[in-house]
Amino acid sequence: MIPLQLHEFHHRLGAQFAELNGAEVVNDYGDWLAEHAALRENAGVLDLSFRGRICLVGKDRVRFLHGQVTNDVKKLPVGSGCYAALVTARGKMESDLNIFCLRDELLLDFEPELTGKISQRLEKFIVADDVQIVDAAPHYGLLSVQGLKAEAVIRAVGLVGWGERLSGRNQAKADPREPRAQANPDGSSVVSPHQFPAKPYDSVKISDATLGEIYLMNSPRLDSSWWGETPSSLNQKSGLERLSAHSKTNGFDLFIPNSSLGTVADKLIAAAKQIGGCAAGWQAFETACIEAGIPRFGVDMDETNLPLECGIENRAVSYSKGCYIGQEVINRVHSFGHVTRELRGLRLADPANAGLPLPRRGDKLFHNNKEIGYVTSAVKSPSPNAPVAPKPQSEGGNIALGYVRREANQIGTELTLRTAAGERSAKIVELPFVR
Repeated sequence: MIPLQLHEFHHRLGAQFAELNGAEVVNDYGDWLAEHAALRENAGVLDLSFRGRICLVGKDRVRFLHGQVTNDVKKLPVGSGCYAALVTARGKMESDLNIFCLRDELLLDFEPELTGKISQRLEKFIVADDVQIVDAAPHYGLLSVQGLKAEAVIRAVGLVGWGERLSGRNQAKADPREPRAQANPDGSSVVSPHQFPAKPYDSVKISDATLGEIYLMNSPRLDSSWWGETPSSLNQKSGLERLSAHSKTNGFDLFIPNSSLGTVADKLIAAAKQIGGCAAGWQAFETACIEAGIPRFGVDMDETNLPLECGIENRAVSYSKGCYIGQEVINRVHSFGHVTRELRGLRLADPANAGLPLPRRGDKLFHNNKEIGYVTSAVKSPSPNAPVAPKPQSEGGNIALGYVRREANQIGTELTLRTAAGERSAKIVELPFVR
């Protein structure tokens, strides 16, 4: 198991540890329900340094990556980014990616233990291109602040909000509504191409004399409300255009030099506590992700899935970009056909309050005694507005994500879930479970 760099830091906070894809994660700090509430109502600080991250450098990096992923990389200006999928020639998922366009590199963020696989896939197609792949994990860690008050935590730490310099522009010609550069109270400087990363995937580079170069990204990892688009609008807009229409500040990622990771983590947690938040672990975060209906690669989507099956098409796929590996299959399904199964939200009954255990990944779903799908992930939601019956809403309940064949995946359809513990009903409901 690959240990977290801040293992001792988290241990002093009372952390309980777990393993995720061969990497160490903080499972909780002793009260995962309080951590979950912080992520939902205030702000939770997460150490996501177990995730994989690589950088592409070289003059051909943009053109090269554009030909590898499902979204439009060529249209990304410096300081922006997108969500995308890396697929095979047959259109099947190899990974999902958060892509950030920095001044001199493209930063890719993805699930743990995929660095080698993704690097090998990309290297396979580097022929005469000026592209180099650099593992960023030995140099940069990843902290994340998620929740309704995430922006307040970032501003309270003092990394942004004062002293922004208008990168690449003469201040005398700048918009008078923008702040003029000034020294921070502690004497450090802040250099950023934007006043604040206002939209999802916007990024800011912060140069601090003590902490080094920090990259702050607008990254609402628990907010799926801006994903939705109708089929007609999907056809009319590129992924980048859809993204620019939204402004969300419910989550931020910070890529921080490893030498400064503990210092910044301490500042973020202290700031979160001032507004009722706290440090949060994986159990709280994973529960909130499933409540939001956000699929995770390796669990809710894998090498057997097309992106169009996984509920990520609106975010991850551009139908107006140039060629990329797997494009022919994905475009053909989108234009002339349909997928045979799709990811759905499931409300699980607990007959006679029997306290049945949560289903396991792969447990089968049936409709009229015909197998029509399977569960991918499940949690007991503590959120008061999780749509679970027959228990009162205030008690939460069991919810799951799973794939259901097209002939039986309409909202409201009653299915039968069969597990080793017995049968129960499962009703298809709208996502997200919790709004």
